[in-house]
Amino acid sequence: MKNNRRHFIKQSAKVAAATYATALGFSAKSYANIIGANDRVRVGVVGFSDRFRQAHLPCFLNHNKELNFDIVAVSDIWKIRREEGTAFLEKTFGHSIRAARNNDELFAGKDMDAVFISTADFQHATHATEAVKAGMDVYCEKPFAETMEDNRNAFKAIKASNKIVQIGSQRRSGPNYQAAADFIQQGKFGPITMVELTWNVNQPGRWRRPDLVAKCKEEDLDWKRFLINRPYENFDPRKYLEYRLFWPYSSGMPGQWMSHQIDTVNWFSQLPHPRSVTANGGIYAWKDGRKNWDTTTAVFDYGPLDDMSKGFQVVFMSRMHNGDDNPSEMYYSNGGEMNLVNNKVSPKGGLRKNFADAMHMQPNLLPELSLTDSNIKVVASANTGGDPLTSAHVRNWMECIRSRKQPNAPVEAGYQHSIATIMTNAACRTGAKVTFDQKTQEVMVNGKPFKY
Repeated sequence: MKNNRRHFIKQSAKVAAATYATALGFSAKSYANIIGANDRVRVGVVGFSDRFRQAHLPCFLNHNKELNFDIVAVSDIWKIRREEGTAFLEKTFGHSIRAARNNDELFAGKDMDAVFISTADFQHATHATEAVKAGMDVYCEKPFAETMEDNRNAFKAIKASNKIVQIGSQRRSGPNYQAAADFIQQGKFGPITMVELTWNVNQPGRWRRPDLVAKCKEEDLDWKRFLINRPYENFDPRKYLEYRLFWPYSSGMPGQWMSHQIDTVNWFSQLPHPRSVTANGGIYAWKDGRKNWDTTTAVFDYGPLDDMSKGFQVVFMSRMHNGDDNPSEMYYSNGGEMNLVNNKVSPKGGLRKNFADAMHMQPNLLPELSLTDSNIKVVASANTGGDPLTSAHVRNWMECIRSRKQPNAPVEAGYQHSIATIMTNAACRTGAKVTFDQKTQEVMVNGKPFKY
């Protein structure tokens, strides 16, 4: 009788909870997917990379005890990184970590609920697809995809999965950027007329890993698995570890840096992609065998596809041979500017009275105001540590795993920034004015889909 009574109470509680969830708008299926507040969420690591170790992990550790999350496994196709990752995580968490030689082994363990993905740029979309098909929620680094085929396939798989996928566009979790989005979308800024984006560094070793390259041997890793769907070529440790310098494994500046900044343009303007892109640049300083440019200027035309008379221009400029590693995002309207370096809106450059009077127009000047009282700084260095934007972004993902709400940077954000970065890469590689075919969802060069 005790067992029957206990069973009755347990079942009654489940029915009551399900009824409450239904009243809140959850379906029975979605309610079943909600992880209980007291259930530990088990997380795996896909790729024990610098980005995971220096950014994802410190940010995860800011929140994991409070939210009851744990890391239980790591997958890496390179023996050295796999062994380093296992030892490092075991020391960090004080328990054993399951090591997998690849993602097939990782997901076969059936002991995880979610994964961090921070592998090579061209692998993100494929690894995210593998993860959601294995039933995982995903934190996926940007760029989301480097080809439209990968972009479309991953987007379709993720949308069909009902899994929580957070793209690593951490600006979307920053209160300053959220305030900027609200200010523009509420019409307070006026129509955007131009955006200037810059990201400049002077670091000869940026994206270089010479010490690791010397240790990298083909017999210690799965080179064919690394290539995934890229054309086969002989093993090259530089392309394995310094992939950001080599297309088709990375687009370099567009995918790594511009993807963050162009995402704010898509988000603030509520336009999914540019109408066209042109680009110029080259390898002017670092003659080290790289194929991706060290200097890039890309110019975008943004606006509604059904009204070519409306829109604005975006310029992205980046150099790797002179700079302070402090990215800049400046938004302009006829009434002034929005400066996302100091998080200020001001009337600077707006239409002043003397010029307006001469044309019998009304002056147009924005007020002086701060977007947020929070002291937020974008940390652009490769050694980001637990910077506040990434920490807030990781927490948002963790909270959404429990609530099943959409995160701040859902897969749509990744799909859309990838269109812009792929268009830019196509412009860099062909010298053509690149457009986008809305019907076929293809990046177009001279009337034909861009093929790498």
